[in-house]
Amino acid sequence: MDKVSKIGEVIEASSAEFTAQCYKLHQAPPLGSLVKTQDKLGDIYGVIYNVETHSLEPGRRVVARGENLEAEEEIFKANPQLSRLLTTDFRVLVAGHVEGKSWHHYLPPKPASIHSFVYTCQLEEVRAFTRSLDFLSLIVNARIPVPVDEVIGACLRYASQVHHDHDAFLVKAGKELAFMLSTDVQRLNSLLKRLK
Repeated sequence: MDKVSKIGEVIEASSAEFTAQCYKLHQAPPLGSLVKTQDKLGDIYGVIYNVETHSLEPGRRVVARGENLEAEEEIFKANPQLSRLLTTDFRVLVAGHVEGKSWHHYLPPKPASIHSFVYTCQLEEVRAFTRSLDFLSLIVNARIPVPVDEVIGACLRYASQVHHDHDAFLVKAGKELAFMLSTDVQRLNSLLKRLK
């Protein structure tokens, strides 16, 4: 998690999220990871909420090819064209941005640019971004096609790994969630279980 690497490019963008295409098949960061894209105004940070591998051609379904093979790797050896016919994309909820040297845990003034590069974040960047938990309100209230509480849990477990006191970070996050979800005890309890 400490090395910054260019992992893809933005192929769709809106104010609240963007989709990036990976340069390599199956090489998306895990659910809940913090990634960034750079813009003329500054860096835009977001949390990965969905990863999908699919055919590059709309409407063309992927078909099974390994019935008579022993290992999955053999499928790609026997069909080398597959790496050019398939793609892995990941969708990112925008969680904040940096303008100059100031961190902002709200949406940037403009969406990410199409074809801007997407990078993994260094440990210190993740630590700095998650020092304040203000970004959680953007995620907690997001309307996405996957269970948002799974994304919140994955994001906080991911972020806790870079803080010196993992447990203290998760307790702080739990308290923040308790404040935000004080009227939805069932959802809060479900979320807190995901922080373990």
